[in-house]
Amino acid sequence: MDLIEQAREELKRADHLIYISLKYTRTCDIIMNTVKRLVESCDFVILALLEKFKERRKSLSIPENSLSRAELLVSLDKKYKSHIKLYLLLCKIRDSEFDRREEYRKHVTMIVHLERRSLEVTVPILEEYYFSIKDFVDTAEGEI
Repeated sequence: MDLIEQAREELKRADHLIYISLKYTRTCDIIMNTVKRLVESCDFVILALLEKFKERRKSLSIPENSLSRAELLVSLDKKYKSHIKLYLLLCKIRDSEFDRREEYRKHVTMIVHLERRSLEVTVPILEEYYFSIKDFVDTAEGEI
């Protein structure tokens, strides 16, 4: 299975979490699992794009660290900057502490404590993240 297919599989899982699991459970754990799936999907896409660049430039070495890979991708092609910016935000969300508000209710909110501010992640915001990452996968697939 190639990297883009793996990214699509992670997107399918994220889609299921948003539209099925979250609909019935309304917990912040589901929101966090969805964020993790979106990050995994981005990891596969970034790696696939870097592999493509490596085919062109034999001297390119791909870093082991996922954040370094993201920075390398932006330095190679600026058109992915907005997607990588979202990816970095999702990584921060994944690695941060969070509080819960209105769990088990319609407006479940995960309040993430970032360095200098708090960020509220609700279901509509999570859907926006999902569609942005889906666009990233589609763009990358067109390139490869």
